Amino acid sequence: MERIRLINPDRIRWCSDDFGIGLDDLADKVHIQRDRLSAVLSGQDGLTFNQLQTMADFFGRGVLFFLETGTVNEGSIRSPQFRSISNEKPDLSPEVKRLIERAERHREVFLSLSEELDAEPLQKFEPPSVKPGDPAASAARVREWLELGTNPNEQRDFTAYRGALEAKGALVLRSMGYFGAWRFPKESAVIGFSLFYELCPLIVVRKQVAEPRQTFTLMHELAHLILHRKSSIVVETNLWARQGIEREANTFAGHLLVPDLFLDQVPRTPPPQVQDYEDWLRKQRTTWGVSTEVILRRLVDSGRFPNVQYEAYREWKIAQPPPQVEESGNRAYRHREPIHVFGQRYVRTVLDALNSDRITLHKASSFLDNLKIGDVRKLEGHIAGL
Repeated sequence: MERIRLINPDRIRWCSDDFGIGLDDLADKVHIQRDRLSAVLSGQDGLTFNQLQTMADFFGRGVLFFLETGTVNEGSIRSPQFRSISNEKPDLSPEVKRLIERAERHREVFLSLSEELDAEPLQKFEPPSVKPGDPAASAARVREWLELGTNPNEQRDFTAYRGALEAKGALVLRSMGYFGAWRFPKESAVIGFSLFYELCPLIVVRKQVAEPRQTFTLMHELAHLILHRKSSIVVETNLWARQGIEREANTFAGHLLVPDLFLDQVPRTPPPQVQDYEDWLRKQRTTWGVSTEVILRRLVDSGRFPNVQYEAYREWKIAQPPPQVEESGNRAYRHREPIHVFGQRYVRTVLDALNSDRITLHKASSFLDNLKIGDVRKLEGHIAGL
Protein backbone atom coordinates (compact mmCIF):
# COMPACT_ATOMS: atom_id res chain seq x y z
CA MET A 1 0.00 0.00 0.00
CA GLU A 2 1.30 3.44 -0.94
CA ARG A 3 2.78 5.47 1.90
CA ILE A 4 2.53 9.18 2.57
CA ARG A 5 6.02 10.60 3.02
CA LEU A 6 5.29 14.32 3.44
CA ILE A 7 4.47 13.92 7.12
CA ASN A 8 5.77 16.67 9.40
CA PRO A 9 7.57 14.83 12.24
CA ASP A 10 7.67 17.96 14.40
CA ARG A 11 3.88 17.89 14.57
CA ILE A 12 3.88 14.29 15.74
CA ARG A 13 6.41 15.22 18.42
CA TRP A 14 4.35 18.23 19.50
CA CYS A 15 1.24 16.09 19.89
CA SER A 16 3.18 13.44 21.77
CA ASP A 17 4.64 16.00 24.17
CA ASP A 18 1.22 17.59 24.62
CA PHE A 19 -0.28 14.21 25.53
CA GLY A 20 2.71 13.22 27.65
CA ILE A 21 3.21 10.02 25.70
CA GLY A 22 6.49 8.41 24.62
CA LEU A 23 7.41 6.75 21.35
CA ASP A 24 6.78 3.19 22.55
CA ASP A 25 3.37 4.03 24.02
CA LEU A 26 2.37 5.98 20.91
CA ALA A 27 3.33 3.08 18.66
CA ASP A 28 1.15 0.76 20.74
CA LYS A 29 -1.78 3.19 20.82
CA VAL A 30 -1.88 3.72 17.05
CA HIS A 31 -0.84 0.15 16.12
CA ILE A 32 2.31 1.11 14.21
CA GLN A 33 5.60 -0.76 14.59
CA ARG A 34 8.06 1.15 16.72
CA ASP A 35 10.82 0.97 14.08
CA ARG A 36 8.45 2.34 11.45
CA LEU A 37 7.36 5.21 13.70
CA SER A 38 10.97 5.99 14.59
CA ALA A 39 11.84 6.11 10.89
CA VAL A 40 8.91 8.46 10.21
CA LEU A 41 10.08 10.79 12.97
CA SER A 42 13.54 10.90 11.41
CA GLY A 43 12.10 11.63 7.96
CA GLN A 44 13.19 8.29 6.51
CA ASP A 45 9.83 6.60 6.03
CA GLY A 46 6.11 7.25 5.66
CA LEU A 47 2.73 5.95 6.79
CA THR A 48 -0.25 4.62 4.92
CA PHE A 49 -3.31 6.85 4.88
CA ASN A 50 -5.10 4.51 7.29
CA GLN A 51 -2.17 4.64 9.73
CA LEU A 52 -2.04 8.43 9.54
CA GLN A 53 -5.82 8.59 10.03
CA THR A 54 -5.52 6.40 13.14
CA MET A 55 -2.86 8.73 14.55
CA ALA A 56 -4.93 11.80 13.72
CA ASP A 57 -7.97 10.31 15.45
CA PHE A 58 -5.92 9.45 18.52
CA PHE A 59 -4.67 13.00 18.87
CA GLY A 60 -8.01 14.55 17.94
CA ARG A 61 -6.57 16.24 14.84
CA GLY A 62 -7.28 16.14 11.13
CA VAL A 63 -4.97 14.30 8.74
CA LEU A 64 -3.93 17.57 7.11
CA PHE A 65 -2.58 18.81 10.45
CA PHE A 66 0.33 16.37 10.10
CA LEU A 67 0.99 17.31 6.47
CA GLU A 68 1.33 21.03 7.07
CA THR A 69 4.81 22.52 7.14
CA GLY A 70 6.26 24.51 10.00
CA THR A 71 6.05 24.19 13.73
CA VAL A 72 2.82 24.25 15.73
CA ASN A 73 1.63 27.63 16.97
CA GLU A 74 -0.53 26.68 19.95
CA GLY A 75 -2.17 30.10 19.96
CA SER A 76 -3.57 29.48 16.49
CA ILE A 77 -5.06 26.04 17.20
CA ARG A 78 -6.21 26.44 20.80
CA SER A 79 -8.46 29.08 22.22
CA PRO A 80 -7.49 31.37 25.12
CA GLN A 81 -10.23 29.57 27.08
CA PHE A 82 -8.55 26.20 26.55
CA ARG A 83 -5.15 27.58 27.48
CA SER A 84 -6.62 29.13 30.62
CA ILE A 85 -7.91 25.75 31.78
CA SER A 86 -4.70 24.00 30.75
CA ASN A 87 -2.66 26.46 32.83
CA GLU A 88 -4.95 25.86 35.79
CA LYS A 89 -4.63 22.07 35.50
CA PRO A 90 -1.39 21.33 33.60
CA ASP A 91 -1.71 17.59 34.24
CA LEU A 92 -4.93 17.15 32.26
CA SER A 93 -5.18 13.75 30.63
CA PRO A 94 -5.20 13.47 26.82
CA GLU A 95 -8.82 12.28 26.94
CA VAL A 96 -9.97 15.37 28.85
CA LYS A 97 -8.02 17.65 26.49
CA ARG A 98 -9.76 16.04 23.52
CA LEU A 99 -13.11 16.46 25.25
CA ILE A 100 -12.51 20.18 25.81
CA GLU A 101 -11.55 20.74 22.18
CA ARG A 102 -14.51 18.67 21.00
CA ALA A 103 -16.88 20.75 23.13
CA GLU A 104 -15.44 23.94 21.66
CA ARG A 105 -16.00 22.64 18.14
CA HIS A 106 -19.66 21.89 18.93
CA ARG A 107 -20.11 25.40 20.29
CA GLU A 108 -18.73 26.72 16.99
CA VAL A 109 -21.14 24.45 15.08
CA PHE A 110 -24.04 25.79 17.12
CA LEU A 111 -23.07 29.43 16.53
CA SER A 112 -22.51 28.85 12.82
CA LEU A 113 -25.84 27.09 12.28
CA SER A 114 -27.70 29.70 14.32
CA GLU A 115 -26.30 32.41 12.07
CA GLU A 116 -27.12 30.42 8.92
CA LEU A 117 -30.75 30.00 9.93
CA ASP A 118 -31.32 33.75 9.92
CA ALA A 119 -33.40 33.36 13.03
CA GLU A 120 -33.75 36.02 15.68
CA PRO A 121 -30.39 37.03 17.20
CA LEU A 122 -28.90 34.69 19.74
CA GLN A 123 -29.73 35.51 23.33
CA LYS A 124 -26.75 37.34 24.78
CA PHE A 125 -25.36 36.08 28.05
CA GLU A 126 -25.93 39.15 30.21
CA PRO A 127 -26.21 38.16 33.87
CA PRO A 128 -26.87 40.85 36.45
CA SER A 129 -23.95 42.46 38.26
CA VAL A 130 -23.19 40.70 41.52
CA LYS A 131 -20.94 41.03 44.56
CA PRO A 132 -18.89 37.92 45.36
CA GLY A 133 -18.81 38.95 49.02
CA ASP A 134 -22.61 38.76 49.31
CA PRO A 135 -23.56 35.30 48.01
CA ALA A 136 -27.17 35.40 49.21
CA ALA A 137 -27.99 38.66 47.44
CA SER A 138 -25.97 37.70 44.36
CA ALA A 139 -27.67 34.32 44.05
CA ALA A 140 -31.10 35.92 44.53
CA ARG A 141 -30.45 38.31 41.63
CA VAL A 142 -29.22 35.50 39.37
CA ARG A 143 -32.13 33.25 40.33
CA GLU A 144 -34.53 36.03 39.36
CA TRP A 145 -32.63 36.55 36.09
CA LEU A 146 -32.89 32.83 35.34
CA GLU A 147 -36.64 33.03 36.04
CA LEU A 148 -36.49 30.15 38.49
CA GLY A 149 -39.12 31.69 40.73
CA THR A 150 -39.49 31.69 44.48
CA ASN A 151 -41.98 28.85 44.91
CA PRO A 152 -40.31 26.14 47.06
CA ASN A 153 -42.91 23.60 45.93
CA GLU A 154 -42.09 23.89 42.22
CA GLN A 155 -40.21 20.78 41.18
CA ARG A 156 -36.95 21.15 39.30
CA ASP A 157 -34.26 18.81 38.05
CA PHE A 158 -31.06 19.03 36.00
CA THR A 159 -33.01 19.41 32.76
CA ALA A 160 -34.99 22.34 34.15
CA TYR A 161 -31.88 24.14 35.41
CA ARG A 162 -30.10 23.44 32.14
CA GLY A 163 -33.02 24.90 30.19
CA ALA A 164 -32.99 28.03 32.34
CA LEU A 165 -29.30 28.63 31.60
CA GLU A 166 -29.69 27.96 27.88
CA ALA A 167 -32.60 30.39 27.69
CA LYS A 168 -30.18 33.07 28.90
CA GLY A 169 -27.54 32.36 26.29
CA ALA A 170 -25.34 29.59 27.71
CA LEU A 171 -24.72 26.21 26.08
CA VAL A 172 -24.68 23.21 28.43
CA LEU A 173 -23.26 19.82 27.46
CA ARG A 174 -23.34 16.67 29.57
CA SER A 175 -21.19 13.59 29.05
CA MET A 176 -22.78 10.27 28.21
CA GLY A 177 -22.65 7.00 30.07
CA TYR A 178 -21.18 4.83 27.32
CA PHE A 179 -17.60 4.63 26.22
CA GLY A 180 -17.12 7.05 23.37
CA ALA A 181 -16.32 10.60 22.35
CA TRP A 182 -18.46 12.19 25.07
CA ARG A 183 -17.35 10.28 28.12
CA PHE A 184 -14.93 11.46 30.77
CA PRO A 185 -12.21 8.89 31.46
CA LYS A 186 -13.05 6.87 34.57
CA GLU A 187 -9.70 7.54 36.19
CA SER A 188 -10.09 11.32 35.86
CA ALA A 189 -11.18 13.40 38.87
CA VAL A 190 -12.57 16.10 36.56
CA ILE A 191 -16.35 16.46 36.94
CA GLY A 192 -16.93 19.52 34.77
CA PHE A 193 -15.52 22.63 33.14
CA SER A 194 -16.69 25.96 31.79
CA LEU A 195 -15.37 28.15 29.00
CA PHE A 196 -16.03 31.86 29.35
CA TYR A 197 -17.19 33.72 26.25
CA GLU A 198 -19.13 36.96 26.05
CA LEU A 199 -21.43 35.19 23.58
CA CYS A 200 -22.59 31.67 24.33
CA PRO A 201 -20.40 30.57 27.25
CA LEU A 202 -20.05 26.82 27.52
CA ILE A 203 -20.50 24.51 30.51
CA VAL A 204 -19.73 20.79 30.34
CA VAL A 205 -20.90 18.53 33.18
CA ARG A 206 -19.90 14.95 33.83
CA LYS A 207 -22.76 12.46 33.97
CA GLN A 208 -23.02 10.88 37.42
CA VAL A 209 -25.33 8.38 39.06
CA ALA A 210 -26.77 11.03 41.40
CA GLU A 211 -28.30 13.73 39.22
CA PRO A 212 -28.19 16.36 42.02
CA ARG A 213 -24.40 16.19 41.87
CA GLN A 214 -24.58 17.14 38.19
CA THR A 215 -26.86 20.04 39.07
CA PHE A 216 -24.50 21.35 41.72
CA THR A 217 -21.55 21.09 39.32
CA LEU A 218 -23.59 23.03 36.76
CA MET A 219 -24.26 25.86 39.20
CA HIS A 220 -20.70 25.79 40.52
CA GLU A 221 -19.45 26.43 36.99
CA LEU A 222 -22.10 29.09 36.43
CA ALA A 223 -20.74 30.83 39.52
CA HIS A 224 -17.27 31.00 37.94
CA LEU A 225 -18.72 32.48 34.75
CA ILE A 226 -20.70 35.13 36.63
CA LEU A 227 -18.64 35.89 39.74
CA HIS A 228 -15.16 35.51 38.28
CA ARG A 229 -15.77 35.87 34.53
CA LYS A 230 -13.26 33.12 33.80
CA SER A 231 -12.97 29.66 32.36
CA SER A 232 -12.51 26.95 34.96
CA ILE A 233 -12.25 23.23 35.48
CA VAL A 234 -13.65 21.52 38.55
CA VAL A 235 -12.50 18.35 40.26
CA GLU A 236 -14.27 16.54 43.08
CA THR A 237 -12.19 18.17 45.83
CA ASN A 238 -13.19 21.67 44.65
CA LEU A 239 -16.71 21.00 45.94
CA TRP A 240 -15.39 20.88 49.51
CA ALA A 241 -13.09 23.90 49.29
CA ARG A 242 -13.02 26.03 52.44
CA GLN A 243 -11.37 29.11 50.95
CA GLY A 244 -10.72 31.04 47.75
CA ILE A 245 -12.79 31.24 44.58
CA GLU A 246 -13.86 27.60 44.76
CA ARG A 247 -15.50 28.25 48.13
CA GLU A 248 -17.18 31.34 46.66
CA ALA A 249 -18.52 29.25 43.79
CA ASN A 250 -19.83 26.58 46.18
CA THR A 251 -21.53 29.11 48.44
CA PHE A 252 -23.12 30.88 45.48
CA ALA A 253 -24.36 27.58 44.02
CA GLY A 254 -25.87 26.59 47.38
CA HIS A 255 -27.78 29.87 47.72
CA LEU A 256 -28.91 29.71 44.11
CA LEU A 257 -30.33 26.21 44.45
CA VAL A 258 -31.67 26.61 47.99
CA PRO A 259 -32.60 30.23 48.77
CA ASP A 260 -33.11 31.25 52.39
CA LEU A 261 -36.89 31.24 52.06
CA PHE A 262 -36.78 27.58 50.94
CA LEU A 263 -35.29 26.58 54.27
CA ASP A 264 -38.63 27.30 55.95
CA GLN A 265 -39.87 24.11 54.27
CA VAL A 266 -37.37 21.96 56.16
CA PRO A 267 -38.79 20.23 59.27
CA ARG A 268 -37.39 21.85 62.39
CA THR A 269 -36.34 18.73 64.29
CA PRO A 270 -33.81 16.41 62.63
CA PRO A 271 -33.76 12.70 63.46
CA PRO A 272 -31.17 11.61 66.04
CA GLN A 273 -29.29 9.32 63.63
CA VAL A 274 -27.37 10.76 60.67
CA GLN A 275 -28.31 7.79 58.50
CA ASP A 276 -31.92 8.97 58.71
CA TYR A 277 -31.19 12.42 57.24
CA GLU A 278 -31.83 11.17 53.70
CA ASP A 279 -35.43 10.28 54.57
CA TRP A 280 -35.83 13.43 56.68
CA LEU A 281 -35.05 15.66 53.69
CA ARG A 282 -36.43 13.41 50.95
CA LYS A 283 -39.31 15.68 49.94
CA GLN A 284 -37.17 18.83 49.77
CA ARG A 285 -34.24 17.33 47.90
CA THR A 286 -36.55 15.62 45.40
CA THR A 287 -38.50 18.81 44.75
CA TRP A 288 -35.48 21.12 44.49
CA GLY A 289 -33.29 18.65 42.61
CA VAL A 290 -30.43 18.90 45.12
CA SER A 291 -28.60 16.53 47.45
CA THR A 292 -29.08 16.07 51.18
CA GLU A 293 -25.62 17.54 51.66
CA VAL A 294 -26.48 20.81 49.92
CA ILE A 295 -29.52 21.30 52.15
CA LEU A 296 -27.55 20.49 55.31
CA ARG A 297 -24.79 22.89 54.29
CA ARG A 298 -27.34 25.65 53.79
CA LEU A 299 -28.90 24.89 57.18
CA VAL A 300 -25.47 25.14 58.80
CA ASP A 301 -24.76 28.46 57.09
CA SER A 302 -28.11 29.83 58.24
CA GLY A 303 -27.44 28.84 61.84
CA ARG A 304 -30.26 26.29 61.97
CA PHE A 305 -28.11 23.18 62.12
CA PRO A 306 -24.91 22.38 64.06
CA ASN A 307 -21.80 21.95 61.94
CA VAL A 308 -20.75 18.95 64.02
CA GLN A 309 -23.85 17.09 62.86
CA TYR A 310 -23.19 18.05 59.27
CA GLU A 311 -19.64 16.70 59.54
CA ALA A 312 -20.99 13.50 61.14
CA TYR A 313 -23.34 13.04 58.19
CA ARG A 314 -20.46 13.57 55.76
CA GLU A 315 -18.35 10.95 57.52
CA TRP A 316 -21.22 8.50 57.38
CA LYS A 317 -21.90 9.24 53.72
CA ILE A 318 -18.26 8.84 52.72
CA ALA A 319 -18.15 5.49 54.50
CA GLN A 320 -21.01 4.10 52.41
CA PRO A 321 -20.12 1.74 49.53
CA PRO A 322 -19.85 3.68 46.27
CA PRO A 323 -22.31 2.90 43.48
CA GLN A 324 -21.17 -0.04 41.37
CA VAL A 325 -21.73 1.85 38.13
CA GLU A 326 -20.49 5.44 37.92
CA GLU A 327 -22.09 6.30 34.61
CA SER A 328 -24.83 4.53 32.72
CA GLY A 329 -27.28 4.74 29.89
CA ASN A 330 -29.63 2.69 27.70
CA ARG A 331 -28.63 1.98 24.13
CA ALA A 332 -32.24 1.21 23.25
CA TYR A 333 -32.73 4.98 23.23
CA ARG A 334 -29.67 5.83 21.18
CA HIS A 335 -31.63 8.40 19.15
CA ARG A 336 -32.27 10.42 22.32
CA GLU A 337 -28.66 10.63 23.42
CA PRO A 338 -27.92 13.89 21.55
CA ILE A 339 -30.59 15.59 23.69
CA HIS A 340 -28.90 14.21 26.79
CA VAL A 341 -25.44 15.33 25.64
CA PHE A 342 -26.10 18.58 23.78
CA GLY A 343 -29.47 19.76 25.11
CA GLN A 344 -32.68 20.57 23.26
CA ARG A 345 -31.50 23.97 22.09
CA TYR A 346 -28.52 22.59 20.20
CA VAL A 347 -30.43 19.60 18.79
CA ARG A 348 -33.32 21.75 17.55
CA THR A 349 -30.84 24.09 15.85
CA VAL A 350 -29.20 21.20 13.98
CA LEU A 351 -32.55 19.72 12.93
CA ASP A 352 -33.84 23.14 11.83
CA ALA A 353 -30.74 23.54 9.68
CA LEU A 354 -31.34 20.09 8.19
CA ASN A 355 -35.01 20.72 7.44
CA SER A 356 -34.27 24.08 5.84
CA ASP A 357 -31.61 22.46 3.60
CA ARG A 358 -28.75 24.40 5.19
CA ILE A 359 -26.90 21.15 5.91
CA THR A 360 -27.01 17.61 4.53
CA LEU A 361 -28.30 14.60 6.41
CA HIS A 362 -24.71 13.37 6.66
CA LYS A 363 -23.66 16.65 8.27
CA ALA A 364 -26.57 16.53 10.68
CA SER A 365 -25.54 13.03 11.66
CA SER A 366 -21.96 14.13 12.38
CA PHE A 367 -23.17 17.11 14.44
CA LEU A 368 -25.40 14.79 16.48
CA ASP A 369 -22.69 12.43 17.71
CA ASN A 370 -22.66 10.43 14.47
CA LEU A 371 -26.20 9.13 14.79
CA LYS A 372 -27.24 6.63 12.17
CA ILE A 373 -29.58 8.07 9.57
CA GLY A 374 -32.54 6.13 10.92
CA ASP A 375 -31.84 7.42 14.42
CA VAL A 376 -31.73 11.01 13.14
CA ARG A 377 -35.27 10.52 11.83
CA LYS A 378 -36.34 8.98 15.14
CA LEU A 379 -34.82 11.95 16.94
CA GLU A 380 -36.84 14.34 14.78
CA GLY A 381 -40.05 12.60 15.75
CA HIS A 382 -39.09 12.47 19.43
CA ILE A 383 -38.13 16.13 19.77
CA ALA A 384 -41.25 17.24 17.90
CA GLY A 385 -43.25 15.78 20.77
CA LEU A 386 -41.33 17.59 23.52
